[in-house]
Amino acid sequence: MSTVFNFTFVPWFRSVAPYIHKFRNQTFVVGITGEAIAAGKLTSIAQDLAMIQAMGVRIVLVHGFRPQVNEQLLAKGHAPQYSHGIRITDSVALDCAQEAAGQLRYEIEAAFSQGLPNTPMAGATVRVLSGNFVTARPVGIVDGVDFKHSGLVRKVDVNAIRQTLDMDAMVLLSPFGFSPTGEAFNLNMEEVATSVAIELKADKLIFMTEVPGIHQHPLEPAGDDNPIDTELPLATAQSLLAQLPAPQQPTDTAFYLQHCVKACKAGVERSHILPFAVDGALLLEIYVHDGIGTMVIDEKLEELREATADDVAGIVQLIEPFENDGTLVKRSRTEIERDITNYTLIEHDGVIFGCAALYPYPKEKTAEMAAVTVSPKSQGTGDGEKLLKRIEQRARNQGLESLFVLTTRTMHWFIKRGFQPVDPNWLPESRKAKYNWDRKSQVLVKKL
Repeated sequence: MSTVFNFTFVPWFRSVAPYIHKFRNQTFVVGITGEAIAAGKLTSIAQDLAMIQAMGVRIVLVHGFRPQVNEQLLAKGHAPQYSHGIRITDSVALDCAQEAAGQLRYEIEAAFSQGLPNTPMAGATVRVLSGNFVTARPVGIVDGVDFKHSGLVRKVDVNAIRQTLDMDAMVLLSPFGFSPTGEAFNLNMEEVATSVAIELKADKLIFMTEVPGIHQHPLEPAGDDNPIDTELPLATAQSLLAQLPAPQQPTDTAFYLQHCVKACKAGVERSHILPFAVDGALLLEIYVHDGIGTMVIDEKLEELREATADDVAGIVQLIEPFENDGTLVKRSRTEIERDITNYTLIEHDGVIFGCAALYPYPKEKTAEMAAVTVSPKSQGTGDGEKLLKRIEQRARNQGLESLFVLTTRTMHWFIKRGFQPVDPNWLPESRKAKYNWDRKSQVLVKKL
């Protein structure tokens, strides 16, 4: 194994660890379109889901079958019929849907049963269990259109699904529901996944789709200057939906977005739209900071707050590389733990991406801003500015009149934000006694 691989794999794996810890025992509802299966992506998606489950995530998998049903209908000389973006399910379409669901369930179970050596499934044991977990009702007649055997979710048997998940099994749902009289209804995969996520109070709802996500300028053409918006606040998503026409097909911008918004409004914190065309999209979205698709959230994941004792390990991990290259003065874990209430940090999705500490000198009405650190992954995003503003506010609240820093490499960043160079003799006497004259740190002061 090459040295280059070692030096790339180890830091990457360590960076993934916080997400593995965070998502353990959480529940994800994953909706896979029939188009993904038709495109030959089932094996790779199953491998990724098996790995995610092995890391402690509880998974409910809902599959679609839109192209498979259409293919069977055409083979029987029967044209697919849609209205209001919903399939009109006559008796022929219902038979085709039942046949397609049975075939896809067989293929999905087979995909999770693989265990070939030298594959991600080697040694995996994934139990996939299905059942009549969803009760349905008919769509009925809408605007004069009779949807016949097309249905809507009436009820989800949450307790049965949870009991299945408690057995460390993966729950597999087809887009079918049954009425109390035993009548079968063809359902919409997206609605089933959304309803199950809401009723389960799932931590994530994820759609593996034929679209890459929502572009930053959704009403403009896609292009290099119009990339995917990786984080869409709920309020923004709702505003966007109000501007978009009612979706008629899955490639319409509002098609998956409407379900993500519905889920978030009902308490599912995060809903995702991912492209199945990208290999490993699930892993990239869940275990990489920026993700790959669009995540709709009911609040900003970034949090600026004061540190607690539980944050010591995260702060140590964040500042250690900067201490090793000489950017920061080394601080022991004991010192950080002792001074933890002095620290302010920026946390994103449970991972610390920046920190700074405030050490006041009340007699001189000043304070030192120390251990200012921003992860390379988020540098240039304004995190340093946010930390500075919070530290300034904390200093003002203590009645202090100035803020100073000691730095050897980042003086220009501070000067651009109102700090002025001063002689080290300016420092408070107790701080000057600890000044390292060999290090020759530059002292910068900002009046508050």
